Amino acid sequence: MSFFQNTCQPKGFAGKIMVNMMNVGHTALAKWGLAHLTIQDDDFCLDIGCGGGANLRRLLRKSPNGLVTGIDYSEISVQKSKKINRAAIQEGRCEVLQGDVMKLPFSENRFHVVTAFETIYFWPDIQVAFQQVYRVLKNGGTFLICNEANGKNTKDEKWMGIIQGMTIYTSEQIEKELKKAGFSKIKVDQNKKNWLCLICKKED
Repeated sequence: MSFFQNTCQPKGFAGKIMVNMMNVGHTALAKWGLAHLTIQDDDFCLDIGCGGGANLRRLLRKSPNGLVTGIDYSEISVQKSKKINRAAIQEGRCEVLQGDVMKLPFSENRFHVVTAFETIYFWPDIQVAFQQVYRVLKNGGTFLICNEANGKNTKDEKWMGIIQGMTIYTSEQIEKELKKAGFSKIKVDQNKKNWLCLICKKED
């Protein structure tokens, strides 16, 4: 397995290096993406593909009286996320689970906010995954997707060749699948670096 395959599902020693790199390397993207969100101080938030847990920490700061949940199908990622958010977990403000976006282990209408940073590339079927997100969101809840790649340049094709199971979507493709899953009020933003952010609602 190539080192970059660990972006998909971090494993072993190389996976530990990768989640540390993600926490640092994705900082600017995460801050840019979160600037699109309005989060109440008592919101229940879910970060899917929580990686090294840095975004859980950011969500905890925005929702100090709520509950922040992280889920990832990599054991390495779950361990790292638990480690850097240990205090919040002990306080009962945070939980981190190992699980699959294709079958989220949560009840319906549970979360006010769901985020997905640099992760939908690796979801086996984004329509099924989006339906799962829709199911666990509360009515009026918000879903945020944030990617460094927009599916419209040759570098994206290169990475899809290097990382098995990776699909980089255009904003148009993502928006189409969000609508099919029932989401509305979809807003798309893209910056000069071609970073992509989509934010949408589950209607009341």
